[in-house]
Amino acid sequence: MPSEKLGEATREVFWNIPPAGVVVMYLLTAVTVGILGYGILREFRRWRRGKGLDRLGPLWPRLKLVLVHVAGHVRLFAERLPGLYHFAFFWGFLVLFLGTVVVFVHHDLGIRIMRGPFYLYFQSFFLDLMGLVAAVGVGAALLLRQTGSLPRLPRGVWSDTLLLLLFEAILVTGFLVEGLRIAATQDPWGRWSPVGFAIGQAVRGAGLDGSEMRWLHAVLWWIHFLLASAFVAYIPYSKLFHLLLAPLNVYLQPLAANGAPRPLQLEEASTLGARRLEDLTWKDLFDLDVCTECGRCTAACPAYATGKPLSPMHLILDLRKAMRNDERDLAVPLAGNVIREETLWACTTCMACMEACPVFIEHLPKILELRRYLVMEEARVPSGMREALRSLEAREHPWAGTRWSRRDWYRSLPVRELKDAGSAEEVDVVYWAGCAVLDERYQRVARALVRILDGAGLRVGVLGPEERCTGDPARRMGDEFLFRTLATANLETFARYRVRRVVTSCPHCYNVLKNEYRELGGDLQVQHHTELLSSLLRQGSWSPPLGKTAGDEDSVTYHDPCYLARHNGVVDPPREVLARLRGLRLVEMPRRARNTFCCGAGGGRAWVEERGEERVALQRAREAVGTGAGVVAVSCPFCLQMLEDAVKTAAGERAVRVLDVAELVAESLSEPKAQ
Repeated sequence: MPSEKLGEATREVFWNIPPAGVVVMYLLTAVTVGILGYGILREFRRWRRGKGLDRLGPLWPRLKLVLVHVAGHVRLFAERLPGLYHFAFFWGFLVLFLGTVVVFVHHDLGIRIMRGPFYLYFQSFFLDLMGLVAAVGVGAALLLRQTGSLPRLPRGVWSDTLLLLLFEAILVTGFLVEGLRIAATQDPWGRWSPVGFAIGQAVRGAGLDGSEMRWLHAVLWWIHFLLASAFVAYIPYSKLFHLLLAPLNVYLQPLAANGAPRPLQLEEASTLGARRLEDLTWKDLFDLDVCTECGRCTAACPAYATGKPLSPMHLILDLRKAMRNDERDLAVPLAGNVIREETLWACTTCMACMEACPVFIEHLPKILELRRYLVMEEARVPSGMREALRSLEAREHPWAGTRWSRRDWYRSLPVRELKDAGSAEEVDVVYWAGCAVLDERYQRVARALVRILDGAGLRVGVLGPEERCTGDPARRMGDEFLFRTLATANLETFARYRVRRVVTSCPHCYNVLKNEYRELGGDLQVQHHTELLSSLLRQGSWSPPLGKTAGDEDSVTYHDPCYLARHNGVVDPPREVLARLRGLRLVEMPRRARNTFCCGAGGGRAWVEERGEERVALQRAREAVGTGAGVVAVSCPFCLQMLEDAVKTAAGERAVRVLDVAELVAESLSEPKAQ
């Protein structure tokens, strides 16, 4: 085709559709938009019942997240095949929608852009290609759903299959309409639409004459239009709503501390926690409509995996059902009615559900709000947690019955109490030991760390008896009053000794000191001990024996704590340290880093008897032992506590040690260097 002819390329928008038909189309389009708008407005009114929450800015960081997770499908690609087919029909339909916008601009606004090279390259060739991509993606989704290839997706859900068939029907009828137009008009530019051209050739080969092609084209054009209109109108009344809401929810996600409870103004709150849906934020209610029922959150949940009565997906769906019920039902307390209490207490607060969710629903803050109501308004809490809360209130630590004091672990060690030093400026490191040192086993970890730091020439200071629990267990169990009491006292102590930077071995302490004390005016620089060890290693402040001696190599697998890896993204420093230790070869578990599997102790679960098909820690221990490693390395006192017994059970006759990273470093430093 001569290049000068390209500028003439175009097509008639409503070929074969009479003017009266076009008028009917516009009327039906108005009805469709009205139904769509009504559905959106109805849900918007429901969201507005929630409490206020500022999530609109800053603009650019949020837009970058939209680019990564909506345009790039990063979370969806955590499962490669489902991610690929969703990517295909997402981009296919998006490009087809842009093609419809081009038609609107060209025909309805009178801006003649659907012509020339743009018409050929974009409106013809590229749209055909992306329509085919979308059709393949939808077909793959149908196949996977119907064959049961994805166990997390329930089979036999007719509404899901119907939606996918609707998608495919829209695409197929669109191609048929295009092919019939090309064949009937003998479009000179038809070859630029490869799928439509192939269909047109098949139609001509079937022997249809011009009038038959025009009749069939008109019938299929109306079928295509009505199917597309039904699709648009149905959006806010089905899980299709996520097409509009998911990009918004990605934009509205928390930019930091995304597993933290919602801010609570204790002095002003009429209800402590969430008794009703109105006690949740508008973002919590918005989340409920975003859910696509993909099941990824439930598949990732350690409680669900071990037979506990918690499915994060069904928690969201149950709340959504309550939100959509009649107004008279909204006065019923959510906890114990809409959501079972056992469901709320089964949560380990590991945040696996939120990490897995491709549309960024925030399950955990809702659970914590419901716990707050049960604890602070109803005083209903499992017995083990109740004892821990009483101990926190009376002794400022959760370990009722311990015979150890906060001083016992560092007797005879080169440690200065800040009370004697006068201020934090007199030491190099303020070590926040945490309540775990009231357990004899974890005292060995704290001692090992102090010896390492002393060997690196650092002066270590502690608060000793002036250290109180950070309040993290109280907050995760739902007692915000107790959390505030403990946190305020700790902040006063930090101010008294001018503490600006602390190091801790407990990821739970790390998380709350670093992220949640800011609500109360805290401004601490917080390091986990593995971060400090990695930093010292890079600076050359200490150097473990390198090289390997014959016959002494052992393999080690590292268990990522949820509150370090998932809540705070710290995954590399522990591995950097382990990689430098003599005689150790790191082997990874399938679930690692931000995809780690919980030990089962978080959310106050360390203080309750675990029921269900099996212990969470035992499932994790089997995974660790399955690597063949002789050592399971941890960096959290709760993980150490939960995994030690579980690994013994899982390993059977095989000797597998569970040690903190600091203990492994201390062992390495105490051994003679290889010659």
